[in-house]
Amino acid sequence: MADEQTASDDALLDSAVTLPPHVVHRSFVEETVVLNLRTGMYHGLNKSAGELLTAMEEGLNPRAAAARVAESYGLPPADVETDVVSLCRGLLKRELIEVDLGAEPPA
Repeated sequence: MADEQTASDDALLDSAVTLPPHVVHRSFVEETVVLNLRTGMYHGLNKSAGELLTAMEEGLNPRAAAARVAESYGLPPADVETDVVSLCRGLLKRELIEVDLGAEPPA
């Protein structure tokens, strides 16, 4: 079971992530607010989660986004990868991102 989870996490980390057209966000100094226009629900992300979302919106896959944020905070990339997997799963559940597990992120 753990091997299946690891494979699933690896697939997610290497996937193409996009924000659907019904999602908008705005970053502030310490928080990013993400709004699902379909549901009217908004969600607050802390500063590092907002930076991860921005990096993925710029075309980085979750693994590359984690590496960027890890470098800027002086953290081990593996620790941030664990966080980005949790973040992506939560954003998916709320329909705030779309993930294409079989595609490379845009160049």
